[in-house]
Amino acid sequence: MRPRILPALISLCIAACAGSATAKSTSSIHASSKEKQALKWIEKNTENQIQFLEKLVNINSGTTNVDGVREVGAIYAKAFEEIGMQTEWIELPAEMHRAGHLVARHHAKGKSASARKRVLLIGHLDTVFEKSSPFQRFERDGHIAHGPGTVDMKGGNGVILYALRALHHAGLLDDIEVTVYLTGDEEAPGLPLAVTRESLIAAIKSCDVALGFESLVDHLDTATIARRGFLGWTLNVKGTQGHSSLIFSDAMGYGAIYESARILDGFRKALAGQDNLTLSPGRVVGGTEVTDDNENGHGEAFGKANIIAKEVQTAGDLRALTPEQVAASQQTMQDIVAKNLPGTSATLVFAEGYPPMAPTRGNQRLLELLNQINHDLGRKDIEAVAPMRRGAADISFAAPFVPSMGGLGLLGDGDHSPAELVDLRSVPVATSRAALLIYRLSQMPR
Repeated sequence: MRPRILPALISLCIAACAGSATAKSTSSIHASSKEKQALKWIEKNTENQIQFLEKLVNINSGTTNVDGVREVGAIYAKAFEEIGMQTEWIELPAEMHRAGHLVARHHAKGKSASARKRVLLIGHLDTVFEKSSPFQRFERDGHIAHGPGTVDMKGGNGVILYALRALHHAGLLDDIEVTVYLTGDEEAPGLPLAVTRESLIAAIKSCDVALGFESLVDHLDTATIARRGFLGWTLNVKGTQGHSSLIFSDAMGYGAIYESARILDGFRKALAGQDNLTLSPGRVVGGTEVTDDNENGHGEAFGKANIIAKEVQTAGDLRALTPEQVAASQQTMQDIVAKNLPGTSATLVFAEGYPPMAPTRGNQRLLELLNQINHDLGRKDIEAVAPMRRGAADISFAAPFVPSMGGLGLLGDGDHSPAELVDLRSVPVATSRAALLIYRLSQMPR
């Protein structure tokens, strides 16, 4: 998930990147002979990878289309099994209406295997486009392809698969301890997260480093080593209903709407402007009779201009870069909520959310390794994407436990909209880079 660039800017962004998307000849690349074999295989099979992406994009796998997500997962599972990986489908409780997750594992061979780093590769099978969406098909026009999931993130899953296939072809996969984890509900996670992400966190804890393959941002030579987490919150404010002529009186107080306005403006004054922090009320429903369906984003209210409002419900989110920033913001908000205007009361409840991916020295070292690989491929320095440019993703669950890096998928734009597209020239570049990164990481001592 990441903030969109306006569709009018998409073509400009892609055009600006066009000159840097050409793959270098393997003769000018600094790599071992076996690594070069893998890179040559990627170059030779680029069109095959694009056709595989087309096949997967044309299968609807909106999060709540359980059958579609499972069908996509089965195709990936077969492909991983063909290179000697063991696969497992993680079931979720039926009442969650989520398909589950695909896990594929490869165990390194040899006596020294246990001494080398264990690598976790994270993607997701679902898209935001359900079966009812008119945006359903892969459509190619030269080096640009439109389609649901082209970059978010069936394209990134393809980078994982074809990087591993290339390493298998070159005889390097035998040396790698790697787990691929493709969630089935990243776009609309089943709740509670303690259940839907339990096996992912277990996989994270069993590895030494985690890589996420959501889309690149802005241009090809980027990666993500820090991103903000998010928490949902709901604010419920109650006042004393009565005739509007008595508002502000000792008997009736200020009413729920004034109290909600005080609290929300207090949030703004206290928290707006902090680095890497945003706080957004996304839905407000208020009046004398209120119903609010937070899960489905729908609310209704009844009220009259001459009646003091009895209740206001507000739903929003909080995004921050570190656990400490999250905790401090929560406390600030609760302090503001507690100072009620006369005749009112308020409660603030925080929902489950994605943890922040705070910048760490371990993440920075991963960026340095990727930077060296980029140079070995004849490319320029890798740019770390600003945390404010990225939304939440499953790679964030790895951040508290192991060095992590994301944004290693394909280049595109317009994700989460019918303008979603991928620049197909990024396919060999991203896949080559991923293959070298996975292999070189896997050969490092734990």
